[in-house]
Amino acid sequence: MSPSPTQTPALLFIEGDLTIRRVQELKDVLLARLAQSPALEVDLAGVTEIDSAGVQLLLLAQRMARASHKELQLVAHSPAVAALFGLLRIQ
Repeated sequence: MSPSPTQTPALLFIEGDLTIRRVQELKDVLLARLAQSPALEVDLAGVTEIDSAGVQLLLLAQRMARASHKELQLVAHSPAVAALFGLLRIQ
């Protein structure tokens, strides 16, 4: 599902670590922003480190968006995100 042409997605910038140390804090913020908007764009350019807990959080957000018929886009992957997504074959 794509946002309508007049619908601008809300933006969320994640900076620093997207690791087990911050997942709970980021989960609350990410899911709250997703609940507030029909479309959310998550900018990952500032992510300096990501681990499997961070990937699980992003996958959870995608499942939640799909279940509630919302649009979620992960954009501007940092080198750390691109490397792990490549290793895991995540697009």
